[in-house]
Amino acid sequence: MTGTVSSRGLDSHGHIAREGSLAGVADAFRPVVAAARDRIPGVFGTRLHSAYLYGSIPRGTARVGRSDLDLLVVLREEPADPDRAAARALDEALDRDFPQIDGGGTLLVGHARVLSDLERHDLGWFLACLCTPLLGEDLAAHLPRYRPDTLLARETNGDLALLLPRWRARIAAAEDSEEALRPLVRFMSRHLVRTAFTLVMPRWNGWTSDLREMAEAFGASYPRRAEQLRAAAVLGYEPSGSRAVLSSYVDDLGPWLAAEYTRVHGVKAARPDGP
Repeated sequence: MTGTVSSRGLDSHGHIAREGSLAGVADAFRPVVAAARDRIPGVFGTRLHSAYLYGSIPRGTARVGRSDLDLLVVLREEPADPDRAAARALDEALDRDFPQIDGGGTLLVGHARVLSDLERHDLGWFLACLCTPLLGEDLAAHLPRYRPDTLLARETNGDLALLLPRWRARIAAAEDSEEALRPLVRFMSRHLVRTAFTLVMPRWNGWTSDLREMAEAFGASYPRRAEQLRAAAVLGYEPSGSRAVLSSYVDDLGPWLAAEYTRVHGVKAARPDGP
């Protein structure tokens, strides 16, 4: 990805610039990244096509003891249950061995899916714009350049209405403890803030991964919901284990945002395996 990057994350041609780099990884996290690079080939063997970092570590904004390690692993075929079990074991081992991270998660996808027409403006965009190459061939070379338009908005986050029933079930099944509820608050806060941002992304005409900046961009267009989004952005970074917050997400903010998203951008193309 070439071209000067603007303050709103676009290059000189108006395309979303790829964020993050291995050079931007802070010294405290370099041993974690090196260990991930060393261990991934042994976990997936010849099934491995490529691997990527994403999130705060390659963006250089990670906090020691607070940030997680996010990995995307592309396999030559669609992942199976043994692959998922191996990925969980990898995440647990890295978390155990490196106190500078607070957990982690490895996303597994198949090579053909990343490059498919159906995923071009969702998973393909994610890899090309939000992921930093770590191992293997960089599939971004086979993907288009992306603009912050309504097509990208629809295909990235136009499925919130389908996700809300799953969220309600997860909340209902969760233990009523800080330890159990905090990860849900963190995950759902981040998802809602990002969805709210991509709702207004085309008119804001740019890209950011900063939750607070996302909330401010949204609030400029939807002032009545601005404080809700600012609060969600804070909880995305510093979550509390609040069932009341989760209830407000699935009973108020989430349904409103899903309806407004559909009105403005339409509904994301259906996936064979659901949202």
